[in-house]
Amino acid sequence: MARTIVYIDGFNLYYRALKGTSHKWLDLEALSLASLPANLIIVRINYYTARVSGRVDPDAPKSQHAYLRAVSTKTLVKIHYGRFLTTQKWAGLAPPVPSFKPDPTTLTIVPDPIVAKVWKTEEKGSDVNLAAHLVRDAFSKAFDEAAILTNDTDLCEPMRIVKEEVGLPITLLTPVDTPHKSLCDVATHIRHIRPYIGPCQFAPVLTGANGKQIMKPADW
Repeated sequence: MARTIVYIDGFNLYYRALKGTSHKWLDLEALSLASLPANLIIVRINYYTARVSGRVDPDAPKSQHAYLRAVSTKTLVKIHYGRFLTTQKWAGLAPPVPSFKPDPTTLTIVPDPIVAKVWKTEEKGSDVNLAAHLVRDAFSKAFDEAAILTNDTDLCEPMRIVKEEVGLPITLLTPVDTPHKSLCDVATHIRHIRPYIGPCQFAPVLTGANGKQIMKPADW
């Protein structure tokens, strides 16, 4: 029986498999158990995420907080937080080609702008934390096999180190139908999670460690 640690790239999971679905109330422990073969004994599930901003959706932080409370009811799951960085940056405008129009103050022909200042929200730290923890745990023999849920090719090199330099197997848990070839090349096994997402949902109402109820958000 192989001791296994599962590493979940939370935002990759969300954007690749959950966004726009009714399956966001996902039980990560149940998903891991369903996705992996029975000979792998899960000793820990590391979930990498960051607290979302309410700038676009004011309800998003409240919904995420409820979900993180639900995740925390599972003793195998440990949440690791990155951070969101929101900045204003100049960005080019997409086609169509800008039109031309007269400037009423000068009656000269001026083009529409081809750049604009936009809000840019970036999640920082989660992929670095996942990679660092994966390699550290491999060298310290914290697992016999690792399972990585992602489709982010930035994780190819740490996965390669674990497989080729440490000599431990890695299962890629893919959230997409066609995982990136470079990830497949460094994985020992590949398993698809989509068939298990729907069945592996939390109950609509849970009880937290403090005895208070945790309610599934209405739009989830």
